[in-house]
Amino acid sequence: MARARRRPSGLTIRRGTPRDAQAICELIRGLARYERLQRQCTIAPADIRRHGFGRRPYFETLICRRDGRPIGLALYFFTYSTFLGRPTLYLEDLFVTPEARGLGAGTALLRALARIALRSGCGRMEWAVLDWNAPSIRFYRRLGAGLRREWILTRLTGAPLRRLARAR
Repeated sequence: MARARRRPSGLTIRRGTPRDAQAICELIRGLARYERLQRQCTIAPADIRRHGFGRRPYFETLICRRDGRPIGLALYFFTYSTFLGRPTLYLEDLFVTPEARGLGAGTALLRALARIALRSGCGRMEWAVLDWNAPSIRFYRRLGAGLRREWILTRLTGAPLRRLARAR
């Protein structure tokens, strides 16, 4: 059973379990709506169970609850920094429901992730933020995060990915 940590604000944070797949999906869909990307969001609870809790988990989650209701999510995985020679905790998604913003859930989730990163021997935590998301950028800067504008996120998906895979 995942252990929940009680916060003074009535928030609890614990690792996600397979039973949380529906709630995780709902929070991811909330993030997609916020980022105006709901058409690209096709995830289902079965995907969460298979890829997060199957034989080879590809990600881990932390869920923040208030009064027993899920209000926040951090979905992360580990990569490796060849320059540092240490693992990196990569935060794929951080989301707090609009009505719960300002209660400290985002900070609590990031604090919990920082503890996981340090316990895991990570040299850093990384994540991406959309350039138009000024509230999140201000929030991250207040925490001391540096924005790396010189690095451009590069992505292959759909037909270009299939084309590259077929190339000889």
